[in-house]
Amino acid sequence: MSWPYLIRLFMQLLLISARPDWSWGIREGLTLLFAIALFLIELVVLAVLLYLAGLVVVGRKRALFSDAFIIALLGTVLSTLFVILPLPGLITLLLIAITWLILIKRLFETGWLGAIAVGILAIIIYLAILILVAFVAGLLGWIIRVFTIPL
Repeated sequence: MSWPYLIRLFMQLLLISARPDWSWGIREGLTLLFAIALFLIELVVLAVLLYLAGLVVVGRKRALFSDAFIIALLGTVLSTLFVILPLPGLITLLLIAITWLILIKRLFETGWLGAIAVGILAIIIYLAILILVAFVAGLLGWIIRVFTIPL
């Protein structure tokens, strides 16, 4: 099995109605608008996660939201460019990880261990929020099932 196949399979399991063209049932003229909106939303969420992790690891004086936003923007753009390049997957993954660490190190003015700590903490915060949202969504689904009257 190859990585693209596994990612596609995961996305299809995650999004039951996923199509191979990745349009998700959006009208053809709105696909670009949806992609831009999704990019901006992901950019803001990533900037907030990096800012929170930076506050904890490097402190309020060195972790600015503007720096976190720049890290998120440059990291996302450069990661996308590395994925587009025809390189082996492991090399691409290493380039992406090193790029994110360099951006965090430079803009948050910390060392390598601080950059790694910010990255790991951002991932932990993201997973905690993801689990919390999944729990709330599951709880709401259960409440709706319990209190709906079958016709």
